[in-house]
Amino acid sequence: MTKAIVGLFDNSSLADQIVHALEAGGFPWKDIRVLSKPREIAGRGMMSTPHTYFEAELVRELRAIGAAEADAQAYVRGVQQGGIIVFATGSDAKLNTAEEIMNRYHAVELAELDASETHLSSASSGNMTPRHKNPEQTGRIRSSGGGARLFVW
Repeated sequence: MTKAIVGLFDNSSLADQIVHALEAGGFPWKDIRVLSKPREIAGRGMMSTPHTYFEAELVRELRAIGAAEADAQAYVRGVQQGGIIVFATGSDAKLNTAEEIMNRYHAVELAELDASETHLSSASSGNMTPRHKNPEQTGRIRSSGGGARLFVW
C-alpha cells in the first residue's frame, strides 16, 4: 500500500522552501514531487488543446491515488490559478512530518477553492500564520486540520 501527503500551495516561490524543509525532515529527493502548471506544452496535433490534456491527466492521476472527483477538480483549479502541488511519499512517521511541514507552509484547504472568491494569495503575501479549519474526510483521504491530505492507494 502506497501513501502520500499532498499539499496545494498558493504560490510557486514556496516550492524550494517546502522541498528543503521536507529534505531536512528526512525525505530523499526521490520521494518528493512538485507539480505546477507548465508554461509551455507541446501540442498533440493541429486541433490540440495542450493545457486541457495536462489538466485531464492531473485529474486522472489524482483520482488514481484516491482523490474524489470534486477534490481532483479543486486541485486542478488551484494549479490553474498559479498554485503548486507537492507530493511526499514515505512511511507513516515521515508522512506525519510532511503533513506538519506542508501545513506550516499553508497548504490550501480544498474547500477554500469552492468559495466565491479566489483564495490563492499573491506571491508577495509572506504571511506564515497557520490556518486552522475543521478537517473533512472524503473516501480514502484524511486531513488533520490543515490543507495537506493523506492519500492511500
